[in-house]
Amino acid sequence: MQIGVPKETYAGEQRAVVIPGDVARFVKLGATVVVESGLGTGIRATDADYEKAGATVSTDRAAILGGSDLVLRLRKPDLADIDLLRPGCIHISYLDPFNEKPLLAKLAERGVSAVSMEMIPRTTRAQKMDSLSSQASLAGYVAVVLAAERLDRTLPMMTTPAGTINPARVFIIGAGVAGLQAIATAKRLGARVDAFDTRPVVGEQVRSLGARFMEVDLGETGQTKDGYAKALTEEQLKIQRDAMAKQCALSDIVITTAQVFGRKAPIIVTKEMVAGMKPGSILVDLAVETGGNVEGAVLNQEVDINGVRILGLENMAGRVPVVASQMYSANLYNFVDEFWDKEAKTMPLNLDDDIIQGCLITHDGKICREF
Repeated sequence: MQIGVPKETYAGEQRAVVIPGDVARFVKLGATVVVESGLGTGIRATDADYEKAGATVSTDRAAILGGSDLVLRLRKPDLADIDLLRPGCIHISYLDPFNEKPLLAKLAERGVSAVSMEMIPRTTRAQKMDSLSSQASLAGYVAVVLAAERLDRTLPMMTTPAGTINPARVFIIGAGVAGLQAIATAKRLGARVDAFDTRPVVGEQVRSLGARFMEVDLGETGQTKDGYAKALTEEQLKIQRDAMAKQCALSDIVITTAQVFGRKAPIIVTKEMVAGMKPGSILVDLAVETGGNVEGAVLNQEVDINGVRILGLENMAGRVPVVASQMYSANLYNFVDEFWDKEAKTMPLNLDDDIIQGCLITHDGKICREF
């Protein structure tokens, strides 16, 4: 079975789909691995590193896409790339299936079995394949580091000859994977951390990291079967915003991470709340790529509103590409290894498997589920 790994073409993307160490593991399974020249440029992995790991390095992108039984990628493919795929092949990448219906139709029309990494179930067995969680964890870390670098004061409490410097106050909105990592990072840097989430069940996790969990009575809330926060009603959102406005005003750094899977992110921090924050404060919107939590946030820009800086930068995990690549590559390898037939040296798709049922989007010329 040939595994093909084209390099990413998205502007500014430095992550490598597969690192040399995992190429060696694929080869050990019995696969033939062909990678596009320059695949590891963003993580300082040379073509020679991939060849040493057992891969064939090619400059013919079309041949890689058309000649591979299994294509591994990070970002969703261009429509032109889909035309190059061999009918019947398996294509694994992010697909954004809720918002890319023409893409899904094209994959189905081409006869490609497309696996969406976003749709990996959040189960114990699938945890090692969960790239959303691995990349979100890095995004939470990077958000704090970028905010700390831009803040005009120190994060930890300091006892100095000039007196005691109070710690900066950090407010994290959303205690999912990204939020929890942001909490942990801010605490390591010595900040005083408060956090809020619509799911009371995560309060214990927040407190275990040393942060204060801000409790707001929103009535009935909760989470989906996959562990994502449920969307709030407009009435609940208003109660939440009113409660958070005071906390935002007290905070030096506010980081928002609230996303609703498959839907536009809710507005959490309104322009009135931004206006109530101290000049010099930093707002980081980690949901900006799905619509944003902060009014005034602009994708891929830093906006200054009356002295409050709003960071709406995309691809936060990609700002630490070496580790992000290690994680994503491992997630891909774990997925392939889980279903690899060691005797036939192929990866058959078991349509009765719960993981495959969750993440297989197109197969046998059809879209497998409605979005």
